[in-house]
Amino acid sequence: MPIVKVIEVIASSEIGIDDAIQQAVTEASKTIRNIDSVYVKDIKAHVKDGKVSTYGIVAKISFRID
Repeated sequence: MPIVKVIEVIASSEIGIDDAIQQAVTEASKTIRNIDSVYVKDIKAHVKDGKVSTYGIVAKISFRID
């Protein structure tokens, strides 16, 4: 039976929510192997001059431990 660990990360993007999720996975993948899933816990957007300037997420990343 594999053991799964979950970490919580915060990521942001000027492009969109999809890109923020990808940024979270890309950064986590630099030091973590066997990533299985991402659960987006919270989504937010920062507004500047009446327009959305950045998108942010809080996500839980699950990965299997060898």
